[in-house]
Amino acid sequence: MKKILIAEDDKEINRLICEYLSSQGYETLAALNGLDAVRITREQSDLSLLILDLMLPFQSGDMVLQKIREFSDIPVIVVSAKSETRSKIDLIRMGADDYITKPFDLDELLARAEAVLRRHEGNAHKIGENKVLTYKNLSLDTTSGTAFVCGKTLTLTSKEFAIMEQMLKNPSKLWSKANLFESVWGETYIADDNTVKVHMSNIRQKLKMLDLDNEYIETVWGMGYRLAT
Repeated sequence: MKKILIAEDDKEINRLICEYLSSQGYETLAALNGLDAVRITREQSDLSLLILDLMLPFQSGDMVLQKIREFSDIPVIVVSAKSETRSKIDLIRMGADDYITKPFDLDELLARAEAVLRRHEGNAHKIGENKVLTYKNLSLDTTSGTAFVCGKTLTLTSKEFAIMEQMLKNPSKLWSKANLFESVWGETYIADDNTVKVHMSNIRQKLKMLDLDNEYIETVWGMGYRLAT
């Protein structure tokens, strides 16, 4: 049974989500503040999904997301009353897998949760196909799902890992945004979707922090991305 943590400070909303997801066959846990959300995620290594409200006491949802991404690639669906595109982009950059705006229908939340879980499981299945992929000072261990640059651990989200895995498996390929999105997310690409661009920016920043001397990803303007020569 998959286990889902609901981090929501409104006790009634939290209870309703827990009861609904439980009725759909999921085990649920509740956190009423940001500190508990981080603690439970760290302690419960078998969590399958985190549903994370942004307006949490003690520690805000965006801070919770940043802290969790330091030690876990658990899928995260952010819940917020904010609908600005800027907020969505910032949260995706920090490692959120999906974003839903309040008020929402419980059936929609379930559908999004199931979609995120399917994508995550698909990426986990792919990780077991190969062993170690290398490029310059980067190595991706697709058996353990770990990455290293210059011998130092490179912390990637599941989507970032999947993007780099696709590129290293096809080192000479020029990837359009649509190619990458459909390969990694398993969904039809929508024009002007900023998701791939945001993830690429995040990957580049992480690589640069560990290896200042090498470029790993090259942008071919108007066409897409490829491994830098």
